[in-house]
Amino acid sequence: MRFQQETRNVYLVGLMGAGKTTVGKALAKRLGYRFVDSDHEVELRTGVSLATIFEIEGEDGFRRREAQLITELAGLKRHVVVATGGGSVLRPENRLALRSSGAFERHGGLSRRAA
Repeated sequence: MRFQQETRNVYLVGLMGAGKTTVGKALAKRLGYRFVDSDHEVELRTGVSLATIFEIEGEDGFRRREAQLITELAGLKRHVVVATGGGSVLRPENRLALRSSGAFERHGGLSRRAA
């Protein structure tokens, strides 16, 4: 992945288990950026596991929380590496937020692309 000077955030996108968190932590350390795992951050903010969120609120409830977090992180627009949830790019508003605030990288055997 090439980083241009205007790149503010880096988003890692891919299926569960693709290595986004592992790669994200290493990349953030190398770049001197803050690292955020979106699934873990949702758990921290709610105080419950993702399984509990899915049980109580369903997938729609979880995706709303995830979208709020992505919008917030996109608003920072600087120096954050984010490992997104596997389904985060299913919502058009998330894709727009990702593209408008940084570069993204797909993992898990898919092609790589910088926005």
